[in-house]
Amino acid sequence: MTPDRLTADATAILADLIAIDTTSRESNLELIAYVERHLTGIGVTGRRVANAEGTKANLYATIGPMERGGVVLSGHSDVVPVDGQPWASDPWRLTRRGDRLFGRGTCDMKGFLALSLAVAPIVARQGVARPLHLAFSYDEEVGCLGAPSMIAEIAQHVPPPVAVVVGEPTEMVVVSGHKGIATWIVTVTGHEAHSSLTHLGASANMVAVRLMQRLADLADRLAGEGDPHSPFCPHHATLTIGQVQGGTAVNILARECRFAFDLRTLPGQDPEELLGPFFAACAEADAMLSARFAGAGVQVERRSRTPSFAPEPDGMAERLARGWAGDNGPARAVPYAAEAGQFQGAGFSTIICGPGSIAQAHQPDEYIDIAQLERGAAFMLRLAEDLVR
Repeated sequence: MTPDRLTADATAILADLIAIDTTSRESNLELIAYVERHLTGIGVTGRRVANAEGTKANLYATIGPMERGGVVLSGHSDVVPVDGQPWASDPWRLTRRGDRLFGRGTCDMKGFLALSLAVAPIVARQGVARPLHLAFSYDEEVGCLGAPSMIAEIAQHVPPPVAVVVGEPTEMVVVSGHKGIATWIVTVTGHEAHSSLTHLGASANMVAVRLMQRLADLADRLAGEGDPHSPFCPHHATLTIGQVQGGTAVNILARECRFAFDLRTLPGQDPEELLGPFFAACAEADAMLSARFAGAGVQVERRSRTPSFAPEPDGMAERLARGWAGDNGPARAVPYAAEAGQFQGAGFSTIICGPGSIAQAHQPDEYIDIAQLERGAAFMLRLAEDLVR
C-alpha cells in the first residue's frame, strides 16, 4: 500500500472519530465501540479496561502473534471542550479547507488514532513476525488519569514490546522528554463575620492569599534555577495558580476560599519535595484556624500527578522511531505532560511522535495539515514493514 492510500483510509476513519464527542466530561464508550468494530473486522479482539463507574474505558489490542519485540501505538481518546470558542465550522464534523482538515481532535490526537487504525488491517494481512499493539486511553486531558490501569495490564499480559510510540502532535519528529505535572486543590475554611469585626471571625481569603504568596515565591525561585542548556522551554520548572474562588460579599469575612495550582517539573525533580515548605505552611494555618473555630482549617488535595518523561540514553524506541520518521534532527523535549512518562515508569522504552502541531491543539478551528497525515502514513508503513522481519 502507498502512503497516499493509507492517508485516504485514515482520513475516512478520522471523520468518524471526529463525529464522536469525546470531551473529557463525556463518556468515550461510543468511540471505544467503534474501535472494537474496526478490529473485529480484521479478526482482532480488544480488551477494555474501564473506570470504576463503567462510564469510560481504555482499550488495548494485539495484531499479530503474541511474541516479544512488538510495538505499542498509544493515544488518548478524549478531547478538550469547544465551549465558547469561535469555530468557523462544526467542530464535530471533519471539514476540509485547502490542505487542512478541521475538527476538534484532528491533531490532538485523533489523527494519530486514525492512522493507527488504518495500518492495523495491513499488519493483520501481511503475516508479521512481531506484533503491533494498540493502546487507547481515556481522560488524558484531565491529568492522564486513565492510562495507568491499562499500562499495568499491558505490563502483566502482553509480551514485552521493544518500543512504545505515544502519538501526541510533534509534526512527526521524535520527542524524547517531557515535563511532569502535578495539580492540587487547596480549600481554606474560615469563619464568617462582619468585615468591621475581624476579631470575631477569620477570613479564608486572607489566609489563602498568604499561602498563594508562598507559591508565587516558589515559582520565582524555580525560574531563577533554570539551566539555559536544558532542552525544555522554559528551561525551568513552572508553577501557576490557575483558579481562585472565595468570598460572598466585600463586607463579609470569607467563609471559604479555594484555589488550584499546577507544578510542572523537570525529570529528576520531586514535586512533593519542592512543595514541602508550602505543605508545612498549610498545616500551620490549619492548626491556627481549627484552634479558633470548629470546622475551620486548610485542606490540601492532590488532584493529579503525571510523571515526567526522561530522555533514554541510546533508547531503542528513539532509534526505531527516528528510522520510521526519517528524523535525524537534534534531541527534543516538550513542556507539556503526556502519558509517555507513565509508560516509561512501567519499564517500557518510549518515545513521542505524532502528526500535527501542538500549536493547533486546544484551539478554535483546530486542524491538521494533510501533509502531516501523509508523513504519519509513511511512518506507519515503515513500522509495519519492520514487524515482518
